[in-house]
Amino acid sequence: MASVSFRLAFYTRCSTNTKGKEKNKKKLNCVKINGTKSFSPSKVDLLSQNSGLALTSVDSEANVYIPKEQFRQNIPTKKQLVDPFRQGIIIEEGVGYRQTVVIRSYEVGPDKTAKIESILNLLQETALNHVWMSGLLGDGFGATHGMMRNNLIWVVSRMQVQVDHYPIWGEVMEIDTWVGASGKNGMRRDWLLRSQATGVIFARATSTWVMMNQQTRRLSKMPDEVRAELSPWFIEKQAINEESHEKIDKLDDKALYVNSGLKPKRSDLDMNQHVNNVKYVRWMLEAIPDEFLENHQLSSITLEYRRECGSSDVVQSLCEPQHVELINAGIQQNNYNCLNGYSVSSGILEGNGLLRSLNQRPSSYTHLLQIKGDSKNEEIVRGKTAWKKKVIAAPFAP
Repeated sequence: MASVSFRLAFYTRCSTNTKGKEKNKKKLNCVKINGTKSFSPSKVDLLSQNSGLALTSVDSEANVYIPKEQFRQNIPTKKQLVDPFRQGIIIEEGVGYRQTVVIRSYEVGPDKTAKIESILNLLQETALNHVWMSGLLGDGFGATHGMMRNNLIWVVSRMQVQVDHYPIWGEVMEIDTWVGASGKNGMRRDWLLRSQATGVIFARATSTWVMMNQQTRRLSKMPDEVRAELSPWFIEKQAINEESHEKIDKLDDKALYVNSGLKPKRSDLDMNQHVNNVKYVRWMLEAIPDEFLENHQLSSITLEYRRECGSSDVVQSLCEPQHVELINAGIQQNNYNCLNGYSVSSGILEGNGLLRSLNQRPSSYTHLLQIKGDSKNEEIVRGKTAWKKKVIAAPFAP
């Protein structure tokens, strides 16, 4: 059967009189069948109130302007308590948000569990949907109406994610998110991911956001009108208790693993015209050897963002394993030599139990993404990842 490509869009509502039906029938017959000559639509009044029609799209040859409101869903301007289409509801006495999601096939990796990038994308989506339901969302990437009037956008300055369990394909998850104050000019956003069926916590996340002027690309103070919009939604609750932020050391070109020549693609840009922060994580993890990734699973990641990355920037990913230093320190204490900083002779560390502790604790890596420039290398983001051994399930015995 030949597929049909419409040169004029469907109409959502038709006139009830006979004359109107004949007129609408003629319009809907203006179609193009693949492999045939195209039809040229006649000049019609597509927005006539008499016809009672609402056009959802239009042929460019018709040269007719259709306001966006005619075929786009309007962003809510008032607070919503339930969103059946996104499976979302307002919680926490009217200020928090909970969304039910299903792990899709394209969100999992070869082991059938969700990828860390998929989890980060879900965090971002639920955060935006929270603002959507609040009625504060302007025509921007999570920006409120007051932010739009002041030409401000959100940028994340710090993020931490802890993963206890990775959901599998088809698993139904509940994601709770809420916001709170972070200093005078920042906002904190937290998330909690749990199994809908069992209530088991899969992951926790916290982040800090600041405002940037969209034109100057410089950080900005929070205007009073924006503070008035956001403050009623602030609550004192944390998914991850961070009494003090652990400092992430800066790597240099002498790092053990270096991946250079990374270039953003157009698909990596978000609505703020800079590389999405989820892409940074992929660049970081690609610097880790495949042999390690095959046997280990990410248990936590901490990111400190320094500057944005544009479409023309060339990025370098640096990575240094921290467990190498621990092994070397233990060997020096016992007057042994460690070849290459990795291989350890059988039993040489058994006496002080260091080898056993290294096998039990997650391995850690320090990361750095920087823009490779002629004069200096500007930091994009520093990161630290912790890993644990993958648990391989025993084969089913009939």
